[in-house]
Formats: sequence, structure tokens, C-alpha cells
Amino acid sequence: MDNNRLQKVNRLIQKELGDLLLIEAKKMPGILISVTNVRVSADLSVAHAYLSVFPTEKSDELVSNINENVKTVRYDLGKRLKNQLRVIPELTFHVDDSLDYIENIDKLLKDQ
Repeated sequence: MDNNRLQKVNRLIQKELGDLLLIEAKKMPGILISVTNVRVSADLSVAHAYLSVFPTEKSDELVSNINENVKTVRYDLGKRLKNQLRVIPELTFHVDDSLDYIENIDKLLKDQ
């Protein structure tokens, strides 16, 4: 598939997932969720979404909860994207720990 089209689909799914999770995060005070990256397979059948959660202590629990309810999230995403995409990809959510990794490297460099 055209790389440009794939990038557009990645950004579209990232934006819509971010909007959906923002609505759900408002129901849980003190928790921030952001979709940092989405990678869709070349045939648009699978999408891997990377979530950054604050506070980080709750990230594993929250992402596993979202993965348990992935059918509901996919359905809501399908309602939003029904005019843009013919088939809504299967969703898999992962914890994005890149900010923790960067923070750890900064800490190690300052200790030297």
C-alpha cells in the first residue's frame, strides 16, 4: 500500500482514538491518557496503538483493561470512521514507556 496513505490512516486512527480515550479519561479523575503512536499493518487489518498514561503506576492496569474491552473501543471507532475507512482494523493497545526510558537516561547522565 502507498506509504503516504498508510501514514494518513495512522494519524486518523490516532486522532480518533485520542478523542475516544479523552472522553473516557474524564470519568476517572487524576488520570491522563494520550495516544502517542499508531502503527497499522500494510493491509489495514491490524493496528497497534501505543498509550502514554499518567500516573505511570496505573499504566499496565489501564492498558490491560482497555485490551479487555477492545471490542467496544473498536465499535466506537468504527462509528466515527465509517465514512473514511471501509474496514476498521483489529486494535491492540500497548504501554508507551519511551518517556520513562528518556527520564531514566537523563537521571543516569546526571549521576555521573
